[in-house]
Amino acid sequence: MNSGISVTKIRSFGAIYVAEARISAMLKWKSVIAIVAIGNPLFYLIAIGIGVGVLVNENSGTSGTGGVEYITFIAPALLASAAITAALDEAMFPVMEGFKWRKLFYAMNSTPITGPQIALGVFIAALARVAFTVICYWAVLIAFGVMSVEQSWDVIPVTIFAAGAFAAIIIGITAKVKNDDYFMTVLNRLIIMPMFLFSGTFFPLDSMPIYLQPIGWISPLWHSTELGRYFSYGYPLSATMLTIHFTFLLALLIGGFALASRTFTIRLTK
Repeated sequence: MNSGISVTKIRSFGAIYVAEARISAMLKWKSVIAIVAIGNPLFYLIAIGIGVGVLVNENSGTSGTGGVEYITFIAPALLASAAITAALDEAMFPVMEGFKWRKLFYAMNSTPITGPQIALGVFIAALARVAFTVICYWAVLIAFGVMSVEQSWDVIPVTIFAAGAFAAIIIGITAKVKNDDYFMTVLNRLIIMPMFLFSGTFFPLDSMPIYLQPIGWISPLWHSTELGRYFSYGYPLSATMLTIHFTFLLALLIGGFALASRTFTIRLTK
């Protein structure tokens, strides 16, 4: 009797099946995800970009933001921050669920689907969430007149790439976690919050004290923000800095997925 199940097909497209399952689970919360993706940019643009931005422009002009309005300066940073937050949600919680809370990965691994395929499937689903968030955020920025379509469309793939690099390393790190409460506390308080505050989000990184600037140098948010500013309104970056930003994010992407593949394989065989 033909069961209709192709082992060869599962082995070949295991990551796609995992991603499909994750996206199906994600769609159960589609309303919440959509509200966050659209509501966040509206809130930040009104509260910070327009509210605080008016005060900044009136008191210091555009000298501290490279000659552009404050809202234009922070918009790429807010876009990058939203993308990285979405990547964090879809990289951390599904991995904790798969290994500890519901142990779904062990069920998947009992089929021909391998550990690296499961990791890749989670990564693909995270990219789907990131892409949706970035496009929604970018559309709001266009609607507010903060960016123009012709000048800033390429910020979309750049931001998705940067958030994907962050997702890859978070998947790899989370796969090693046994104590989820401790991990989430440390991640949010000692990594995510400092990364948001000290990555040149609200002011240029070089305006900070030199002893705080290294936080930005190792932050994917800073690298993503710098690239976003360059591709959205022509923020001046040298070829060397462009190379450094892309190389840093590419290293995170490759290293994170290598760590994830190895850790998934080891943990699923125990």
